[in-house]
Amino acid sequence: MVYEGSESERERAINEWLPVTSNRNAKWWYSAFHNVTAMVGAGVLSLPYAMSQLGWGPGVTIMLLSWVVTLYTIWQMVEMHEMIPGKRFDRYHELGQYAFGEKLGLWIIIPQQLTVDVSSDIVYMVTGGQSLKKFHDLVCPNCKEIRQTYFIMIFGSVHFVLSHLPNFNSISGVSLAAAVMSLSYSTIAWAASIGKGVQPNVDYSYKSTSNPGKVFDFLAGLGEIAFAYAGHNVVLEIQATMPSTPEKPSKGPMWKGVIVAYLIVAICYLPVAFIGYWAFGNSVNDNILLTLENPTGLIATANIFVVIHVIGSYQIFAMPVFDMMESYMVKELRFRPCLRLRLISRTLYVAFTMVIAICFPFFGGLLSFFGGFAFAPTSYYLPCIIWLIICKPKRFSLTWFINWICIVLGVLLMVLSPIGGLRSIIVSAKDYEFFS
Repeated sequence: MVYEGSESERERAINEWLPVTSNRNAKWWYSAFHNVTAMVGAGVLSLPYAMSQLGWGPGVTIMLLSWVVTLYTIWQMVEMHEMIPGKRFDRYHELGQYAFGEKLGLWIIIPQQLTVDVSSDIVYMVTGGQSLKKFHDLVCPNCKEIRQTYFIMIFGSVHFVLSHLPNFNSISGVSLAAAVMSLSYSTIAWAASIGKGVQPNVDYSYKSTSNPGKVFDFLAGLGEIAFAYAGHNVVLEIQATMPSTPEKPSKGPMWKGVIVAYLIVAICYLPVAFIGYWAFGNSVNDNILLTLENPTGLIATANIFVVIHVIGSYQIFAMPVFDMMESYMVKELRFRPCLRLRLISRTLYVAFTMVIAICFPFFGGLLSFFGGFAFAPTSYYLPCIIWLIICKPKRFSLTWFINWICIVLGVLLMVLSPIGGLRSIIVSAKDYEFFS
């Protein structure tokens, strides 16, 4: 199973086989719906809950600030993809290696990118299982109770099939469906909240009565918002699928797609976060669709839309992981690029994320812990650090200040929010039984 052949032939054959570089014929609208699918995921459903932890003033400020900061950092990444003439940084770690050095770049980027991609897939497994269970309970309220574990397994079974699609362009249909679904269920979430109106005795104060509890909840809310802006981990990999020439570089169509995606993100995020909190106050669940019970048919439909969307999101975040695994196996271990290798490695990955999701289905706590721990660096401040290293803007210039402000905000988010998320997981775990 070991691959033989000249190095140049071998390198070309490998690049034509790997998921990220095998097809470079994507259109600008592929960028739009891939980015929507990557960005708008499980996170949007927790935004009213995050607002309840932060309160009106801090919540609105942090939501808008996060949108602006992450739009700026995603622009940086699109620009840096071909900043060096004749070179395309097709993967996040390749950009990191250019900025920080071959070895250090790998050690800085790979662990964080893997943490983001794998943790996203675990959270999407949990979300898919939760939404399937909610759909079942709404449609058949008198049916026998079925454990959430089984619904996560049903959701996971879909990925044992879809994960064998070879590259980003081959999942474009799944991604498009997922992007449409995200807009649909987000609209249902805020429209149903308006329909419900402000609940009797609605309370906008912090749910925790103790000062430490308020602080921990506030930190967890920061992490949940950080998780919601998590698309940066796949930006370069998505841009790598686009054709590029010196006359027409890929950053043109890519940025066009990103702008469309970010407008859709704003349409999805802001109404859900603000209207959901306005209607339910601090009684809102960590998944807004679990709070909304009526109208039954509409909420059941929204839950199915969520399932379809997180199927696409799972695939978008899994593709860079597949690329890393397969790159390592064919380049370092010198396995032959073949269907059998892909079948075994991808099946094992899906099984791993499914088992972890079954064991630890703490949706809100997982969002805030992973949101701060890994999403903040890759989305909020690593692009700024790399930009400062590569572009070297003049010290104390406007660009220099903007980048350092983003770095300071991102580091604070990374340090503080996992504390709240870890506490949420510990509190949830007190009454939890494995495989319940």
